Amino acid sequence: MAAKNSVMVFVQQDDGKVAEVSIELISKARELANRVKSKVTAVLVGSGIRKAAESLIPYGVDHLYTVDHKGLAHYTPVPYTRVLTDVIKKYAPQIVLYGATTTGRDIAPRIASALRVGLTADCTDLQIGDYQSKGQTYQNVLYQIRPAFGGNIIATIVSPERKPQMATVREGVMKMSDPDPSFKGEVIEEKVELKPEDFPSEIVERVKQEKLVNLKGAQIIVSGGIGVGSKETFQLIHQLAHALGGEVGASRAAVDAGYVSKDHQVGQTGTTVRPRLYIACGISGSVQHRAGMDESARIIAINTDPEAPIFQIANYGIVGDLKEVIPRFIKAFRAKA
Repeated sequence: MAAKNSVMVFVQQDDGKVAEVSIELISKARELANRVKSKVTAVLVGSGIRKAAESLIPYGVDHLYTVDHKGLAHYTPVPYTRVLTDVIKKYAPQIVLYGATTTGRDIAPRIASALRVGLTADCTDLQIGDYQSKGQTYQNVLYQIRPAFGGNIIATIVSPERKPQMATVREGVMKMSDPDPSFKGEVIEEKVELKPEDFPSEIVERVKQEKLVNLKGAQIIVSGGIGVGSKETFQLIHQLAHALGGEVGASRAAVDAGYVSKDHQVGQTGTTVRPRLYIACGISGSVQHRAGMDESARIIAINTDPEAPIFQIANYGIVGDLKEVIPRFIKAFRAKA
């Protein structure tokens, strides 16, 4: 029997393929568990998932619980909620983490309601610390950190009085660790009795559509901000990204202005990225945007304002009009290629 008070991760899978955010959370769970001297556990629900489960152990999972049932091949809320709730009750973890995906955002509040515990959504960071309230000190509390009020402030939320402490975490904000083939963990099969009434809904048809924008996986990102000036001028961002073989990103202000769709948004309220090269065009560099891209290997900033905050983190800065700079960029790159 695994030790209680672990840091547990709900592992999301689709057709046996584990979601990257789940591996990111396992990596973070390992860090948190080391801090509180506990174990890392994970729960994987699906059908024919043994191989997927074994592939997760090297990331630092001490005990991985699997629930394998043909009716659980694809996510449906009622049976998944029942299974996860039963496993959590059985093993009594002190922390449970979910990816802030469509699935995670659906199942996490259901489980929180069933267990009558707190839940913080869309966290961008997790830490461990102590908390004092009404003369009582709670040790090793999960600090659940997320942007609030439209990203204008960063809130730290705690729920120390009841366990488990639960949070959903945005994709890409936690670093995925390298697997260690020598790590020793175990896969534990959980037996559950599921009846027909546990499946009040069924999936009639599944339609899968590939994302048109893959910011997380991009090695080169060219982003535009409100300083681009217009949707028409934003085409320069697309042209430079195309020339470099990269993806198009944007600040929230550019998205709100209608220059590009929200799928392209980088920052605390968008996607967190770590490309080899990030080119920020007409982006002032607010704290919210920088938090989503400041771990890029190389940052080039183009801005007419020499005092723009983006220059504080840029490896190379160009003070100038992007309407002049970007065409020169493209011409120089194509001449070299």
